[in-house]
Amino acid sequence: MRYSLDFNWLWDGMGALAYGAGTTLALTVSTSVLGIVLSILGAAARRGPYPWLRKLVGLYVEIMRNTPFLVQLFFIFFGLPSLGIRLDPITAAVLAMTLNMAAYTIEVVGAGLDAIPRGQKEAAQALGLRPRLVFFKIILPQAIAIIFPALTSQIIIMMLESAVVSQISVRELAQEADLLQSRTFRSFETYLVATLIYLSMSAALRRLLFAGKRRFLGAGLA
Repeated sequence: MRYSLDFNWLWDGMGALAYGAGTTLALTVSTSVLGIVLSILGAAARRGPYPWLRKLVGLYVEIMRNTPFLVQLFFIFFGLPSLGIRLDPITAAVLAMTLNMAAYTIEVVGAGLDAIPRGQKEAAQALGLRPRLVFFKIILPQAIAIIFPALTSQIIIMMLESAVVSQISVRELAQEADLLQSRTFRSFETYLVATLIYLSMSAALRRLLFAGKRRFLGAGLA
């Protein structure tokens, strides 16, 4: 059996794929920003003075890390309307991806915080710096520099997991590729192009993240 590759459809279908790729990147950026902020707060809370808050954050991490992302997504999009909370597909996707990512990055950020020698915190406090200033100006920048490779990998993983949100009709790259192959009947070519786009976005995003690390964390923390 011989199969002839045909990419003639690509010119007409590239607009849909570009739109899907743009949606995927938008979901990734918004989820990454919100997820990292939430993970910093969660990691700090797990090392804070309030036992009830430490237990609450720990419970959240265990629940989110031990249930499938698809179930979490369906719970938010299909389950919450039963309680009168209705979200559009994009909002539900961002919320589900953020909550899922934060559960993993809380542990990643926490590992970075634990890696900073306690003496640095004690020295800063001895100089009269307030605890909040010590955390955000001294401890956190060094922790982020330590965990940056793991944090970058988690962002890439979330970009790839964004394909799952096509199940609630979010028109990201996987959804657009699926619609395109159903019209062209060129499944191999369509998913091959989609794969190459995902690989290109992953490489570009990784390069941008490491460029941002060098720029904002500085050579001394790199």
